[in-house]
Amino acid sequence: MGRGIARSTRLAVGVGLGAVAARAAYAALTQRPPGLNGLPGEQVWGRTNHRGEPVTLLEGPAFVAGAAAAGLLAPGATGRMRAAALLAGAGAGALGGYDDLAGSASSRGFKGHLAALARGEVTSGAVKILGIGATGLAAAAVAGSPAPTRTGRAFDTLVNGAVIAGSANLMNLFDLRPGRAVKVGLIAGTPLALTRSGSAVVAAPLGAAAALLPEDLGERAMLGDTGANALGALLGLAATRLGRRPRLAVLAGIAGLNAASEFVSFTKVIAGNPVLNRIDMLGRRPAAVPAPAPAETTRPGAEAGTGKADPDKADSVKADSEKPHTEDAFRPAVPPQAGPVGDGVTDPA
Repeated sequence: MGRGIARSTRLAVGVGLGAVAARAAYAALTQRPPGLNGLPGEQVWGRTNHRGEPVTLLEGPAFVAGAAAAGLLAPGATGRMRAAALLAGAGAGALGGYDDLAGSASSRGFKGHLAALARGEVTSGAVKILGIGATGLAAAAVAGSPAPTRTGRAFDTLVNGAVIAGSANLMNLFDLRPGRAVKVGLIAGTPLALTRSGSAVVAAPLGAAAALLPEDLGERAMLGDTGANALGALLGLAATRLGRRPRLAVLAGIAGLNAASEFVSFTKVIAGNPVLNRIDMLGRRPAAVPAPAPAETTRPGAEAGTGKADPDKADSVKADSEKPHTEDAFRPAVPPQAGPVGDGVTDPA
């Protein structure tokens, strides 16, 4: 019982430190947004969402900074795990930030980025895929393995690196609605927080994510690739502290969901399930309803001047709307900007 109380205390302290550090980082960053290449910070990090309201991408850097600072101070973790958490979170966050600011929507998903790479085009998403893979392996190597043989330790490093990298990418795929990625992170991270080995790793990220959730749900800020990749990587690192069989099961689930995302829209799956949809909508503002078009305006898929729908065009419009990687209406619409600033839409790389 004494050990359980001590672990609960360490968990509470870690969560509290993460929350305080993330809120402090968010306040500092939004007060003076960092500029880039001569552009003011408001332009670099500011976006316009589907409601025509301003949002900021600084929630992501605030999460990374808060989780990193609290992870170094939170009790219970070994020095190796602190270093691994710093590498996994900061590395995935930095690569996500590169994609947030310099990315393009010209290629989407693993297939899109790898196809572009085969054509000789190096996309920001391809850089992120390869970089997060390398970061995951490095973090796994730093964290180490309890396996008694060299072969066992090498196997664990490969599995753990794949878990970290796959989790980073998977969390990014959920960042398509206000608060969704944070909710998924909290739901997935809570069981890990209850384990003896994973609680010290996941406490600070969970506290940081929970503290920033109101900004996300209120559509004042968003995690972007920066925060979503970092949150996923840290949850993946916590999962690597599980036994070998549970880790292999986690890896299989992560790989399956990443593969399914190439063909299935998670948003449609969530919307079609009453329980998942209720969780997804919890705390969110009602969806914006577009104003009705004037009577004389031709509907999509209709023939001009007749108002009658052209079945072929209508089917084409419907097919486009059902593609899982088309631009999500709840993500920011980004006006053209000078310099390296990208489109701000999370790329499900």
